[in-house]
Amino acid sequence: MRDKMIPAFAKAEGGLFSSVEKADVGSSYQEMEKQGITLMGWADPFMPDFSMPECVEKALIDAVKRAEAPHYTAPIGNPMLKELIARKLERQNGLKVDPQRNILITPGSDSGLYFSILPFIYPGDEVLIPSPSYPNNYLNVEIMGGKVIPVLLKEENGFQFVKKDFEDCITKRTKAVVLTHPNNPTATVFNRSSLEILREIVVEHDLVLICDQAFEDFCYGNEMITPAAMPDMFDRTVTVFSFSKGMGLSGLRVAYIVCSDIVMDTMFANGVSVLGATNTACQYAVAAALENPSFMKEFEAAFDERRHRAYEIINSIPNVSMGLPEAGFLSWVNVSRLGSSSELAAYLVKEAKVSVNDGINYGPGGEGHLRIVLGVYKDTARVVEALESIRRALVKWQE
Repeated sequence: MRDKMIPAFAKAEGGLFSSVEKADVGSSYQEMEKQGITLMGWADPFMPDFSMPECVEKALIDAVKRAEAPHYTAPIGNPMLKELIARKLERQNGLKVDPQRNILITPGSDSGLYFSILPFIYPGDEVLIPSPSYPNNYLNVEIMGGKVIPVLLKEENGFQFVKKDFEDCITKRTKAVVLTHPNNPTATVFNRSSLEILREIVVEHDLVLICDQAFEDFCYGNEMITPAAMPDMFDRTVTVFSFSKGMGLSGLRVAYIVCSDIVMDTMFANGVSVLGATNTACQYAVAAALENPSFMKEFEAAFDERRHRAYEIINSIPNVSMGLPEAGFLSWVNVSRLGSSSELAAYLVKEAKVSVNDGINYGPGGEGHLRIVLGVYKDTARVVEALESIRRALVKWQE
């Protein structure tokens, strides 16, 4: 049957029949944990420990008891939740939107991201992706018949944008830009100058911007600008937001899309068939998190400590380096002077008993790097010990 699939779909491997570890998920990870391996490749806050805030847990239990719990909610989302999201968007993102006309609730941000790209890509269309980037961005475009055009982010520029790099990639077939902001895997918050470059490119060439802001919540003093809030950008931008990274609610599978009325009208019409309704009870749980977000301060404090500890430990390793993560709980480690990232990722599993992500999974610019997720486990001491194990292993590698 695989030979009957479209090539872009058939070439993807989930690790079901091998030990290949993908960017975020894979059955092999559960097996690794049973073997005593520390998992630092799963971008899920405090995974695998229980971390649901009490207010969310109570709201979820109460919601399950509602008469509507086993039934479909409105395919476009719970109106009460959308009202809360609209307030958050105005407060945090500088976006004033109509909750019933500009917001679509989706069953997770991965499906939301796919659905946001889908309306715009004809076979042969070219899509610019600042790279390295989230692996699904490449896969989504290719499955739709589009052609990925990487715009390489350079480490010497702090992974910020250079206008000429975009201009050199523009052709008559260029249709859109898919951006992860803050970036996954580099943990870069694109600054005002970079986003102005992006705005100029999008407006001058009449492009569509699909922006994934899953890691927006923790930026540690770095200015987080939402591209859709910039001049002339709201009508050109579809933004995908998540409750998974900042609130640690990835298992509830609730996210949302924000865009103009004209685009949203078609999304409402097609979302029923493509996405279906998001879990009814989980929408109430997420609403409780939005009403009581104080627990996020504890998350941020833990991740802030971990990024500084990682910066200190990793940069003490000869011939290895990383920048201080600007957002979220990811670290992007340059190991190019030691060998291939695939070889080193496999070595760390065996020698350090720590599983990390091979940078090659993140597209051009990924080779020679490892993505280490600092947000795993509730116990920061366990994360620090895993980082020390990585340090010892990489020192030993060079002996």
